[in-house]
Amino acid sequence: MSTADVHAMQRALALAAEAAEAEEIPVGAVVLDGSGRIVAEGRNNREATHDPTGHAEVEALRGAAASAGSWNLEGHTIVVTLEPCIMCAGAILQARIGRVVFGAWDDKAGAAGSMYDVLRDRRLPYRAEVVGGVEAEAATALLRDFFERRR
Repeated sequence: MSTADVHAMQRALALAAEAAEAEEIPVGAVVLDGSGRIVAEGRNNREATHDPTGHAEVEALRGAAASAGSWNLEGHTIVVTLEPCIMCAGAILQARIGRVVFGAWDDKAGAAGSMYDVLRDRRLPYRAEVVGGVEAEAATALLRDFFERRR
């Protein structure tokens, strides 16, 4: 874990807080280029857009691809507050993201080591390095508080 990872996670946490304020599940994501500079960001927006693919990771990947002028994001890192789901893990691999950093583990739907391990599955043609648990307490608290308010 680098200083850039922590800085990026802090931005992702701010985006997750914005999502919560908008009544979206509080997940935020940023994409870093090879030098560690944030080139794109996203937050959950499924409720506002009525789009089942409106996850923070997908939004951030779309922005990063537009910024790079290519779908191939090899050499980039995605930093997300919650362990990616199967859909997002697949999108991350399709984009050739080489490194995934996340905060909270998702024992119900995570695809980066908890429920599934899609990002490191040796049967797939491309894999990513995974760093979990960065700022996990803050990410978990955002999710816990959000769901407690909804009950």
